[in-house]
Amino acid sequence: MHHRAFDLERPRRRTTAVVFASPHSGRDYPDTFLKHAALDAQAIRSSEDAYVDQLFSMVPQSGAPFLTARAPRAFLDLNRAPEELDSALIEGVRRQSHNPRVASGLGVIPRVVSNGRPIYRGKISLEEAHSRITTFWRPYHDQLQTLLDESRNRFGLGILVDCHSMPHEAIEHVGVGGGHRPDIVIGDRFGAAASSIIVEQIEAAFASAGLRVARNMPFAGAYIAQHYGRPSKNQHAVQIELDRGLYMNERTLERKSDFDAFKQLLSDVVVQIAQIGRADNMPMAAE
Repeated sequence: MHHRAFDLERPRRRTTAVVFASPHSGRDYPDTFLKHAALDAQAIRSSEDAYVDQLFSMVPQSGAPFLTARAPRAFLDLNRAPEELDSALIEGVRRQSHNPRVASGLGVIPRVVSNGRPIYRGKISLEEAHSRITTFWRPYHDQLQTLLDESRNRFGLGILVDCHSMPHEAIEHVGVGGGHRPDIVIGDRFGAAASSIIVEQIEAAFASAGLRVARNMPFAGAYIAQHYGRPSKNQHAVQIELDRGLYMNERTLERKSDFDAFKQLLSDVVVQIAQIGRADNMPMAAE
């Protein structure tokens, strides 16, 4: 059976250099995968950025494309390099020089979901790992680079806004001004992945909606921000993490009653972020 790797919603007319993407909200769980998993269907979803694709579904109306993965993160993590293979999970993989992500079970084919719970009962074959990368990882990343190339060709620069969600407990001890927990964490790999002008404008868009924003702590961005963030080539990548506690019950994975109100709030933010990549608003294209 053929699984689609991603969905792409294009705007009627592309009016901004900004590209939005959600690599972790996929929920097409293959039956064979669920059959061999050691976790039940609910627990296996705990690493999913549930509903992030729905929260940002209005992106195309802002003139930007929206790319969303269909493969779930527990099956394949698009925010990892394809060579981040875990020897503790995949037969025939040589142990890599120490990579903390892979060592903790969070390679490109994850071994665990949140709180270190193992996904599988045994190992999987190298052939299976390569098949997932070929079928799901490559098409997603090829499409993402194509969208950014289109942006650079048309607008002189590309801006990737990579949309994620974080467990509420991940920010329990992170304080923003006045010791308040952040609602949003923006990751630009401490300035390496995007121009500060762009990051400041994205931060201002969230702040104007009344949301508290922190930068790079505890999430600075992983493979996607690192790989696509090339400010010297006019290609910028910014990771956005939303506190899941704002719109869902993390235990039951149900949407909160004010989900639609939060989505409406985000739609104003999206309009402002899209504005950053409009031809009439681009001081940084000449950088």
